[in-house]
Amino acid sequence: MKFDFVGRRNWWFLLSVLIILPGLISIAVQGFNLGIDFTGGTLLDLKFSRPVMVAEVREALKEHHFEGSTIQLAAEGQADAAPNVFIRTTLLSEQDRLAVLADLKKNLGDFEVLRIEQVGAVIGSELTKQAVMALALSWLLMIVYITYRFEFKFAIAGIIGLLHDVLIVIGVFSLLQKEIDASFVAALLTIVGYSINDTIVIFDRIRENLKTYRKSEGLEQLVNKSIWQTMTRSIYTVLTVLFATASLYFFGGETTKNFSLALLIGFTVGAYSSIFNASQIWLVLREYSERKRLPEKTKSTK
Repeated sequence: MKFDFVGRRNWWFLLSVLIILPGLISIAVQGFNLGIDFTGGTLLDLKFSRPVMVAEVREALKEHHFEGSTIQLAAEGQADAAPNVFIRTTLLSEQDRLAVLADLKKNLGDFEVLRIEQVGAVIGSELTKQAVMALALSWLLMIVYITYRFEFKFAIAGIIGLLHDVLIVIGVFSLLQKEIDASFVAALLTIVGYSINDTIVIFDRIRENLKTYRKSEGLEQLVNKSIWQTMTRSIYTVLTVLFATASLYFFGGETTKNFSLALLIGFTVGAYSSIFNASQIWLVLREYSERKRLPEKTKSTK
């Protein structure tokens, strides 16, 4: 006998709540570790006596835990090394700034300081506003489209699944105090797109099976059958995506760590919510709707 996903739906709902809850508490208590995209920081414009590479600069900054800083070479074309370097990092105190500059000179040789500025959160408020608007607009369009192609209950179930995925990702980042920057917002939007695609595949199978549905079969059996019919495809897809994302996380370098970590978490919970939550939420909504209609039918036949 195949595993009964739907019969244990309350356990999956409880598991999701238990996973989401610590993240929500962490968000309320300690908030997020916002990067310089949101908080502003210090800009160092340096001209070294020899061409230096980004990896060399990042390694020199590692001792001060600033290896996640934005480092750019001022060079024409795609040069691997250049004497002019821009470093954008978190806000440095006078003491930290002197220590960082001393270590850069010690490890990379002499340099001339062209500019040191305190920069503001240039994209913070604008980025946050646009990200929220992008998520809201995408979810609204998804509701309209899924309602048109399927039915409103499918749309609501799909959006709840997406909300579940987003809450887990931002909760984990709050718990681990991982830095949130512009790439994290891009990762969230990518997760939303992937997760709803996986969910729609199962919804589409449910819709197809509803055409030949007999009441004696039961809706639980129908949803279980639909999940199992798409299970192989779901496993193959998520594993393929996770292999690529894990490679990016382990071999992609320091600047893509948080982006790929968000994708790893998001794709995993997205696959989980598609199989264990979204279809079951649709079933709960459908059963509630039918229970609500039953007294009205009974009343009309009297």
